[in-house]
Amino acid sequence: MERDELGSWLRLTLTPGVGNSTARKLLAAFGLPETVFSQSAAALRQVVSTAQAISLRAEPPELAELLELTWTWLQDAGGGRARRHILVLGDADYPASLLSIEDPPLMLYLLGAGKFTSNKPSAPEDIAHIAINTIANTLAASLAQSIAVVGSRNPTPQGAANARHFSKALAQAGLTVVSGLALGVDGAAHEGALDSLAPGSDRLATVAVVGTGLDRVYPKSHLELAHRIAQNGLLISEYPLGTPPLAPNFPKRNRLIAGLAQGTLVIEAAMKSGSLVTARLTAEQGKDVFAIPGSIHSTQARGCHALIKQGAKLVESAQDVLEEMKIDDGSEHAIDSIASSTDSETADGLFATEDTLLTALGFDPVGLDALQARCSLDTANLQAQLMTLELAGQVARLPGGLFQRMVPV
Repeated sequence: MERDELGSWLRLTLTPGVGNSTARKLLAAFGLPETVFSQSAAALRQVVSTAQAISLRAEPPELAELLELTWTWLQDAGGGRARRHILVLGDADYPASLLSIEDPPLMLYLLGAGKFTSNKPSAPEDIAHIAINTIANTLAASLAQSIAVVGSRNPTPQGAANARHFSKALAQAGLTVVSGLALGVDGAAHEGALDSLAPGSDRLATVAVVGTGLDRVYPKSHLELAHRIAQNGLLISEYPLGTPPLAPNFPKRNRLIAGLAQGTLVIEAAMKSGSLVTARLTAEQGKDVFAIPGSIHSTQARGCHALIKQGAKLVESAQDVLEEMKIDDGSEHAIDSIASSTDSETADGLFATEDTLLTALGFDPVGLDALQARCSLDTANLQAQLMTLELAGQVARLPGGLFQRMVPV
């Protein structure tokens, strides 16, 4: 993409009163953005309102600065395997799955690993040496087998462990894990997918769709994770560089997560959550929705239970997802389910007999008083045993003085 062409696309996105829908009408009527801006006010009024036509005739004051920032960003080779690219609506490499969503973005900013052509103009003698594959080609190939993994920003310890375990298993089977880089389930999903990579692998294990410009990371605690994704996966944003973490951007981002992936797995979700929005958008696109059930007493499980009642597939293992999506993981054995791994641990004697503290805990969060009533241990002994189990990773301490047994995954 040449600098002037980039400037025209940025100007279209910056024009006040002109959103994606209006921009698409203008592109359909006049062609490329530079042609749109060469039209007379009278010609523009045939497609848009008078106020919009006036806006289109005036260059946004912030355009020059944003163009310089974006052009410099594109020319920067980055560090390691991380590369930069921009796709615009109408590009042959624009993700086909996004063309069917309600509001496809005009521009997609990409940062990540892969073999692709540079945005820098190349000398004729260098063209023969440019890799054939672009970052967009890599993205299209990865999204052909992909799944969104979403859930609560405040998951239970078990929910976070499930997100990491399922994502690792699904990525090992060849699926690209798509999520939103948020706290909680999203972060665990990205980490699990990255854990699946063998040393030296050039596969895009995970795609993070973010709600800021790609020159920023939100939340800041995920800065290191974002760097790992840039080296072994891909970060995608529809927002210009410099865009801060604005609240309305994150729900809007969910439509891209649903659109890019071939299905959605919900790990934990409350009844009113962005994860359920992503699941609804997935279903509306005719794609599979999967949900992991939880305790009937957990607010974080209610969203998943509601999805299951509405027709989402109840899953207990990554193998359930692979079979439903008709993906052969190439192994001779099924990926262990949570239930089977629990049985295996019990058979090995880890949990010993039925009258142990772990048996008294069950699998729902429980308070100290209720647990003491179940196992008849004195307070000091009970707390000592809980501390031992917590240090061993078999019990997690939850807010509100609750404890929960952790299932091996």
